[in-house]
Amino acid sequence: MQDTRPTDLKLGLIGDKIATSKAPLLHRLAGQHAGITVQYDRLVPPDMDLSFQGVLEHARTSGYRGVNVTYPYKERAAALVHVPDPAVAQMGAVNTIVFSPSGPVGYNTDYSGFVQAFEHIRDIREPGTVCLIGTGGVGKAVAFALVTLGANSIRCVDADIAKARLLATSLKALNKRVKVEVFDHAEHAAKGADGLINCTPLGMEGDPRSPLERTAMSAADWAFDAVYTPVKTPFLTNAQAENLKTISGLELFFGQGFDAWHLFSGRMPDREKLRADVLVQSPSF
Repeated sequence: MQDTRPTDLKLGLIGDKIATSKAPLLHRLAGQHAGITVQYDRLVPPDMDLSFQGVLEHARTSGYRGVNVTYPYKERAAALVHVPDPAVAQMGAVNTIVFSPSGPVGYNTDYSGFVQAFEHIRDIREPGTVCLIGTGGVGKAVAFALVTLGANSIRCVDADIAKARLLATSLKALNKRVKVEVFDHAEHAAKGADGLINCTPLGMEGDPRSPLERTAMSAADWAFDAVYTPVKTPFLTNAQAENLKTISGLELFFGQGFDAWHLFSGRMPDREKLRADVLVQSPSF
């Protein structure tokens, strides 16, 4: 029987190639836990024949409480909303927007989600020296989180070297104690690194590529991949084959979604119960 109850909370996700995103599932389940009906829509700018700004305005004027933002719009979003947290403003990337009476307000729950994901893997005590591949929206959030977690050194790698340099400048301004370097090749940056991180889209569903060859991974201790569809990416598969401790993108996905739900709804569900329900409802995880 079709559910005809009125929607209590209207949410959405703005991004490209989001057909397999599990964000709608997470937020609808969180709504069930809270006893409210959630409508969560996928909003793809090219499919809607609108710019990102056009989709954001459509959401604002169409009764949405807020939206999540994913690739490739997180940096664009930061320029269009009020960002109350100085660290997120300096980061220049927003993945969660709440529509308030005074205008859209931006947050970055990728940042808090990565901190939670890293701390969840209890046998990794500290980041050490980290090779960060990909310095776009999620890469920025993870880099700022690495500083918070006490990383000694962050090596920024990106096909767009100017983007990597810009992030390096921001990180140095944030904390002069952390050594920050820019590399043009991931294999060079991985030499002597304790941690290896993929924040590029490489390895997403249907893409068999990895941003780093397996042979360049053997000396590291741990690896994280921001990609979570699929959970077992080529990057993490290679890392596990080299006996590295691994953190899947699922951990970041759940952490950022949990924090975003709290911002949207003002409610705090049972974290472990919600996580268990998401895993049961989505066997692909």
